[in-house]
Amino acid sequence: MRLSQYFLPTLRDDPNEAEIVSHRLMLRTGMIRQSSAGIYSWLPLGHRVLRKIEQIVREEQDRSGAIEMLMPTIQSADIWRESGRYEDYGKEMLRITDRHEREMLYGPTNEELITEIFRDSVKSYRDLPRNLYHIQWKFRDEIRPRFGIMRGREFLMKDAYSFDLTEQGARESYNKMFVAYLRTFERLGLKSIPMAADTGPIGGDLSHEFIVLAETGESQVFCDRDLIERSAPGEDIDYSADLTSIIEDWTDKYAATEEKHDPKRFEAEVASESRMSARGIEVGHIFYFGTKYSEPMNCKVQGPDGKLVAVQCGSYGIGVSRLAAAIIEASHDEDGIIWPDSVAPYRVALINLKAGDEETDAACEDLYGKLENAGIDVLYDDTDERAGAKFATMDLLGLPWQIIVGPRGLKQGEIEIKRRATGERQSLTPEAAFKRIVDTV
Repeated sequence: MRLSQYFLPTLRDDPNEAEIVSHRLMLRTGMIRQSSAGIYSWLPLGHRVLRKIEQIVREEQDRSGAIEMLMPTIQSADIWRESGRYEDYGKEMLRITDRHEREMLYGPTNEELITEIFRDSVKSYRDLPRNLYHIQWKFRDEIRPRFGIMRGREFLMKDAYSFDLTEQGARESYNKMFVAYLRTFERLGLKSIPMAADTGPIGGDLSHEFIVLAETGESQVFCDRDLIERSAPGEDIDYSADLTSIIEDWTDKYAATEEKHDPKRFEAEVASESRMSARGIEVGHIFYFGTKYSEPMNCKVQGPDGKLVAVQCGSYGIGVSRLAAAIIEASHDEDGIIWPDSVAPYRVALINLKAGDEETDAACEDLYGKLENAGIDVLYDDTDERAGAKFATMDLLGLPWQIIVGPRGLKQGEIEIKRRATGERQSLTPEAAFKRIVDTV
């Protein structure tokens, strides 16, 4: 993409309304713009990041055996009355009445709707287990939306729902999602820690939040430092195998959110040098809640003995849009964002230091074409801005690689490449620079 033809409304100064780093940088880089309180438009740069995050989430859900579908944003109030949650959910739920006086709502979550779909479609234990997911917009009417998309009212979420015949089967489904989440967040360049958590309005007796440590995190968390050094299972993970040992490995050390924190247990179980108390951002939450929805909504299947059995269920959420902010909170410096390669809106910033110069233009056009043909996303700054402004903009945007082309270097047969994360610079021939970038993919 040529910058001269792109829509990138960057800001030079920090917006007054931005209280945290991610909100400030998302506004400054032209990723988002506020439409109304807690509701944002995703502009082209932000939209590219959002879709890359979404695709990684999708790939790991598919790898685990979950099946994608799509449910609507608007739901009937009737099914929420069936489950008993319509009155309990509170003012966070946006309630709507249509022209026929039917009570509707903008879905904050989808346990009721997916249970209704499953109830009406599956009658036999032979069709279990199943895990269905979608990636859809949600709305929760926060009393005080703040921190940009970190605590907005409208957000993009991946929510999955498992259905099993037995409690043991349901816990196996839970374990699959636990492992899939570890893999997802590691692929996004994040170090996430699963922590025992409250089930809240979802319900159930087993729940983990996946927390990314960041100074500007929304809540206090406590854990054993050893957990930060652990790596997620590789892509060769066999989801049909017993995953218990992996779960135990990740839950054998103390880790808890503020609501679940037990100071006495923390001190007893964790050596003083390994104790960590930090701020954290919740990026995923998984629940096992048994028959909380299937019993009241009569979601039953015929078991092997011919008797009807209420299915055992769990739900599993990832805040897709929130992840964009969480990544920035975890990966930035004083100059701007530092995107992990996997979710960067463009992999390469190609900077023409003297647009209009015949030799410089030709070298940039040649590199631009070769990189695009190699399947590498390039944001080509072909504007006539001064060099200092170009460098500042590209550091702000945080693309993983910068290729800097100017007439002085070209006279010596060289261009410069810069790795944004480390600041490392190298002078190479255009051919060597191209190969260096391609070899990192």
